[in-house]
Amino acid sequence: MVKKIVNILIMILLASSAVGYAADLASVVSPKGGASVCVQDTSRPKSKTAKPKKERVNIKKVTFENFDQCYERAMKYYNNQMYLSAAGLFEDLYPLSLGTPRADTILYTFAQCYYKNKDYNMAAFHFRDYVRRYPNTERTEDAFYYCISSIYNTSPDYYLDQSSTDYAIEEIKTFLVTYPNNSHIEECNVMLDDLRLKLARKDLEILILYYNTDHYEACQIAAKNFFNEYSYSPLMPEAVYYLVLNNYEYARKSVERKKIERYKACIEACERMERDYKDSKYYKETAKIAQEAQKQLQKLQAKS
Repeated sequence: MVKKIVNILIMILLASSAVGYAADLASVVSPKGGASVCVQDTSRPKSKTAKPKKERVNIKKVTFENFDQCYERAMKYYNNQMYLSAAGLFEDLYPLSLGTPRADTILYTFAQCYYKNKDYNMAAFHFRDYVRRYPNTERTEDAFYYCISSIYNTSPDYYLDQSSTDYAIEEIKTFLVTYPNNSHIEECNVMLDDLRLKLARKDLEILILYYNTDHYEACQIAAKNFFNEYSYSPLMPEAVYYLVLNNYEYARKSVERKKIERYKACIEACERMERDYKDSKYYKETAKIAQEAQKQLQKLQAKS
C-alpha cells in the first residue's frame, strides 16, 4: 500500500516537470499556426566589418626614386586641366630634371600651367626663363610668343599707370624682329593695336581734362602731341573735336586783343575736322561752331 502511494507521487512529479519543460520549449520555438514570440538575443553584438579602403598613394616629397611616378601624375593633372595641381608637381620635378632630356619639357609645361590658369605674371616669368635657358629648341619660338602674350594680358586699364603697356609693346616688337616669319604675326598686330589704343585713350583723357579744367593752352599742347603720336588712331576725330571746343572757349574768354588770333585757331581746327573726319559723329557740331567763330571773327575784324 505504501509502495503504491510512493509510485503515484513520483508519477505526479514527473508529469509536472514535463509540463514546465514544454512551456519553456514553447517560448523558444513557436509551433506552426501559433503566435510568433520575440526572442531576445543576449549574445554580444558583432562589430561591423570595415570595408576595404582603396589604396591611396600619398607622395609627400618628390625624389629621384619616385620621379617617373610623379612626372606621370603631373602630366595626368595637366591633361585633365588640373593646372594648379600639375604646377605644384612640376615645380618640384624641375630641379631634379636639370641635365636630363625632360628638363625643357617640364619647364615649358610648368609655364603653360600658369598661362592656362590665367596667372599671366607667373606665366611670363617662366616662359622668359625657358627662352633664356633653352634658346634653340623647337619650343623656343612658342615660349617667346606665350611670354609676350602673358605680358600683354598684364597691361592694366588705360586710366592706370601704363608702364606695363609700354613694356609689352617693346617686347612684342622684339619678338617680331627675332622671328620675322613666325606664325603669330596677325595676333601680334592685334595686340599692338590694342595696346597703342590704350595709350592713346589715356593721352586723350588728359587732353579732355585740360579742357574741362580751363587749361586751354595745356590742352592745345596736348592735342598737338596727340596728333603727332597717334595720327592713325581711331580716336583722332574725338581729339580734334575737343580741340575745337577748347579753342572756341579760349577765344571767347580771351581779352579783346587776343580774340582774333584764337578764333582763327578755332576755325583751323574746324577745317581739319571737315577735311579729314567729315563722316564722324562730331562733324555737325563742329560745323556750327565754325560758323559762330567766323561771325565773331568778322565782327572783331570790322572793329579793328
